[in-house]
Amino acid sequence: MDFTAIAFGVLSTVLLGAALLVITARNPVHAVLFLILSFFSGAGLFVLLGAEFLAMLLIVVYVGAVAVLFLFVVMMLDVDFASLRTGYVQYLPLGLVISAVLLIEMVGVSGVVATRGASAAQTAAPVSDVSNIERIGQVLYTDYAYLFQGAGLVLTVAMIGALVLTLRHRPGVKRQNIAVQTARTVKSGLKIVQVKTGEGISE
Repeated sequence: MDFTAIAFGVLSTVLLGAALLVITARNPVHAVLFLILSFFSGAGLFVLLGAEFLAMLLIVVYVGAVAVLFLFVVMMLDVDFASLRTGYVQYLPLGLVISAVLLIEMVGVSGVVATRGASAAQTAAPVSDVSNIERIGQVLYTDYAYLFQGAGLVLTVAMIGALVLTLRHRPGVKRQNIAVQTARTVKSGLKIVQVKTGEGISE
């Protein structure tokens, strides 16, 4: 057994274990930390597959931005996680059924991909001088350009929805009123007071 097979086994085991701990951890902060560990393990698998660019994106984008953002949001928001876990046993059978269906689908897709990969390896084209990053860019911005723009639109809508859901109107907190600010005139925004020398003003 060579080093690649050993590394693949270790990274796969850590990835599956971390993914399982993400959904079973009671502390949400620990769940986010296990999510970061799973991202690092996935990046290692990408490196073994020769997709260094995807591994770098996984670390920079997901670990450096998304997971850290999750961590700060979980730590800063006052969320009652005890109330969110109520009814867990009630919906457990439905969750197990959905998980089984997803597992069957993933196994089926993996079998099809493995079969196609074996057949494609027999009739593989000669390796070109095009780099991995250049090939991904060509495919992403030509064949999947509309899907790429659609994904950006979905993420934008999700970001706006998250802001709307977390926006809370608290009494006693001054908020910006743009309509009042733009409708302000010189008379309402400026007050001229005649002050006598040496007396000052008090209001």
